[in-house]
Amino acid sequence: MILYFTGTGNSRYVAEKVAEATGDTLLDIGERYKSGDVSPIDAGERLVICTPTYAWRIPAFIDEWLRQVEFTGSRRTWFVMTCGGNICNAGKYNEALCRAKHLNYMGTAEIKMPENYIAMFDAPEDDRAREIIAEAEPSIQEAIESIRIYREFKPVILKGAAKLMSGPVNKVFYAAAVKDKKFRTLDNCIGCGKCVSACVMNNIAMEDGKPVWNGNCTHCMACIAHCPVEAIEYGDKSVGQPRYHI
Repeated sequence: MILYFTGTGNSRYVAEKVAEATGDTLLDIGERYKSGDVSPIDAGERLVICTPTYAWRIPAFIDEWLRQVEFTGSRRTWFVMTCGGNICNAGKYNEALCRAKHLNYMGTAEIKMPENYIAMFDAPEDDRAREIIAEAEPSIQEAIESIRIYREFKPVILKGAAKLMSGPVNKVFYAAAVKDKKFRTLDNCIGCGKCVSACVMNNIAMEDGKPVWNGNCTHCMACIAHCPVEAIEYGDKSVGQPRYHI
């Protein structure tokens, strides 16, 4: 079973490649979470979890959801994490999650994909995004080969402060930065509601034909990236930036 969550498509892209190579079934965590579905899941021959990296760990809401779900079948579990920079010490926390779930931790792979977090960083233009995706292919194939033959991933080598980023820095970042107050709509909003359907947290509602954010955001950037008329901004940081989605 290949479980994935994606905001702008990076993790889905990788998950689909893993599923194609292994023949395993794909399951969208976002759909399950959005509907409140925590019913048991049969992992089949292996359990692969593909997610983006949020503050150097898997997204907090996915950790929460995984802890609620009962997994049957194979206990061997691989994490594949897409990122714009690096995953730092995320593997430590993925391993702890596996221990809590009585799963056999098989490692965490880091896949560098185009940056989508335009609340803080610059997203690439289309041509550069395509180059980054092509550059990621060897890492994707290496991860696939390990999963296919039931081999553990190579450990990520950490240097300097990288060990701290996934720990105390992660908690501070979530508390200080992961908020939705800076989202705003422009006059060209057409009221289509795509941002509402894209929000995995059920955090966006339409009021008087415009989206309103209600304080439970995970900063996946799906709303801003998928707006068909680019009518959503995040403060001034996103102004003039490409709306990246794969």
